[in-house]
Amino acid sequence: MHDNYAQGFFVRGTVFDEVTGETLVGANVFVPDIQYGVITSNKGDYELPLPKGEFRVVFSFIGYNSREIIVGPARDTVINIGLVSSAVALEEVTVSALAADRNVDRAEMSSIAVSIETIRNMPAFLGEVDVLRTIQMLPGVQSAGDGNTGFFVRGGNADQNLVLFDDAVVFNASHLFNFFSVFNPDAVDDVKLYKGGIHPSYGGRLSSVLDIDMRGGDMENYRVTGGAGLISSRLSAEGPIQKGRSSFLVSGRRTYADLFLRFSPDENQRDARLFFYDLNGKMNYVINDRNRLFVSGYFGRDITAFKDLFGFDWGNATASARWNRIFSDRFSGNISLLYSNYQFNINGDLGPASFRWNSDINNINLKTDFTYLINNNNTFSFGVHSIYHMLDPGVIRASIEGASLTTIELSQGNALEHGVYLNNEQSLFGNRLVMVYGLRGSVFQVIGPGKQYVFDKSGPVNWEVTDTLFLERGEIYDTFRGLEPRLSLRVNLGTNSSLKAGYHRMIQYIQQAQSAQSVAPYDVWYMSSNNIPPQVADQIAIGYFRNFRNDEIETSVEIYYKDLTNISDVIDNGDILGNEFLEGQMRVGNGWSYGAEMLVRKDQGRFTGFAGYTWSRTRRKIDGINNGKAYYAPNDRSHDLSLSGGYALSPAVTASLNFVYSTGRAFTLPVGKMYFQGAFAPIYADRNSSRLPDYHRLDLSVNYTPGGGRESGRFTSSWNFSVFNIYGRVNPISVSFAENAESPGIPRSSFFYVPGPIPAVTWNFKF
Repeated sequence: MHDNYAQGFFVRGTVFDEVTGETLVGANVFVPDIQYGVITSNKGDYELPLPKGEFRVVFSFIGYNSREIIVGPARDTVINIGLVSSAVALEEVTVSALAADRNVDRAEMSSIAVSIETIRNMPAFLGEVDVLRTIQMLPGVQSAGDGNTGFFVRGGNADQNLVLFDDAVVFNASHLFNFFSVFNPDAVDDVKLYKGGIHPSYGGRLSSVLDIDMRGGDMENYRVTGGAGLISSRLSAEGPIQKGRSSFLVSGRRTYADLFLRFSPDENQRDARLFFYDLNGKMNYVINDRNRLFVSGYFGRDITAFKDLFGFDWGNATASARWNRIFSDRFSGNISLLYSNYQFNINGDLGPASFRWNSDINNINLKTDFTYLINNNNTFSFGVHSIYHMLDPGVIRASIEGASLTTIELSQGNALEHGVYLNNEQSLFGNRLVMVYGLRGSVFQVIGPGKQYVFDKSGPVNWEVTDTLFLERGEIYDTFRGLEPRLSLRVNLGTNSSLKAGYHRMIQYIQQAQSAQSVAPYDVWYMSSNNIPPQVADQIAIGYFRNFRNDEIETSVEIYYKDLTNISDVIDNGDILGNEFLEGQMRVGNGWSYGAEMLVRKDQGRFTGFAGYTWSRTRRKIDGINNGKAYYAPNDRSHDLSLSGGYALSPAVTASLNFVYSTGRAFTLPVGKMYFQGAFAPIYADRNSSRLPDYHRLDLSVNYTPGGGRESGRFTSSWNFSVFNIYGRVNPISVSFAENAESPGIPRSSFFYVPGPIPAVTWNFKF
């Protein structure tokens, strides 16, 4: 936009599916007369500044018929518009230049949006379409291994990713020991990952933000969708509560591996339980043109039990309520109340001895976010967030026949975390330069009740407790503050290319003690305290973005450097499970990560797909670990390559392939033994100085839709056939060490891996 447009007017509103009422994310709002436009946000809304005059505005979205309206001559207005799905095949849809050019035109960098249709068309593990497996294939994102939904972004730990489901935090996004994620694809509407250039409205994590929106439901018709596979089944129902004004969505999923165990000849296996389930619900209510209400919830659980002897379960629960209000033609906002819960329980009954451990985390978050259109060249946003953290590592109860009950209450942590932010997106020099600059201020307050320990830190390994502080309920003890500046720049280099740069600082006040590379359900969350300062990350990035063949092919190259302060790690042989003195097992130091990422992406035509490559290094230097010498982080991998492509063989048949390759992850190898206090003990090499074998894998998927999706009546169905790890590559996920009877003191190594190939078939339906 030119600077002389500042005296013009604004058009704003929401673009949605005319039939279902669901908002359309990434829809194109284009003005042909001045060759300018915007795309809708992850909430489906848009803000279009225009100069004085009367203009044609074209609304379009992939797979939908375009609509054109006339606006002006010079009056701010709200236009909510619905689009109707097109009957033509996808390859015949013409997408306007702006929608395809958004990766070049926008100042946003180090981020990528993935449609749920793209996720559905990728080869699935055991037939289960999974959001997190798709995320793992993106440049700058590393997988924790086969059958694992844990992911690491630009050298960060898994707990440094902020995972949001309808704005509510999900603390553990995995099912069945990380083999599947908690996100049922039938309930997911939009997925976006931010690796850098993170808006100051987000805070509390160092590495990334994964923002996932739940579908809102059909406002016009009742629908039932679902699917049945080898390991799980899904069923969803949606429809209007009041046609055209409100809708609901209810979705469920359950695995049934435990049902097959009932046919086992082994009595112990017949009595075992091993399954997970998910429940999703959402209500969407259009009060009027300026007010909209969204209420959603999620509940999921994993159950594992071996007869009545031993069992454990864990799960998440979230609730979100958001009021979207357009206060005026230039001022809008969202007010949200959010709740998150994560629980983990272990119980055992081994005859004369029994035990039970219950722990949970609760978050209550009140947030307000507002946007004000100052003029055609400046969009200003601001907001205030407050979170009440309740981290309860739990109560352990153990009893032995003939003895009294032993109860250990681990110290709970309570804190208030506040954030306030300001941000402005400014266009200069006729839109040749766009600047996005903002600032987030955060405060973390440790409050009672609880306990804090004072350690004697003079010992090189063991820290002894010298004092215990008892925190009174409601009183504030430790207060941490920080400023988090954010800056992004975009310089137009022509119609098809741009140069972008960004800097951002993130502060993390709660974190996770992890004894392994990936997130385990029993890993312990703890907060900043008198012993553990907040973690800080400063990241700079620069990138070149270029499109080819009329924006049909997107390419980008980004390089980044991330400096990490107050990074913590567990000491060698540290004990974190149920340890009341956990902080004494942690050491704090610094780290750094740097790398280059390349992406080629094609989203249009019969052939679609992407190729991503990452070269990176991640190191840490912490006193008390590895003799104070720098060492590689466990998720350090020099090379990471992902290839994914799909081809429409006909309207009824599509085929897709995935190929991934990466350097093997780092681990610590025992290299000798010593005799200490009457027993042999292993001697380890430098931390993470050894490597697992390089990882590579090829997957195939074929989707068959009878009649090409044009079956008579309202009922449609499709079949998905997939093969995971086609050529049966043995890819070790982890290595463990056990006592070696033949050579005491030198542990015997064993590798865990998922065998292949693994075929699967899934039937999906809709009516």
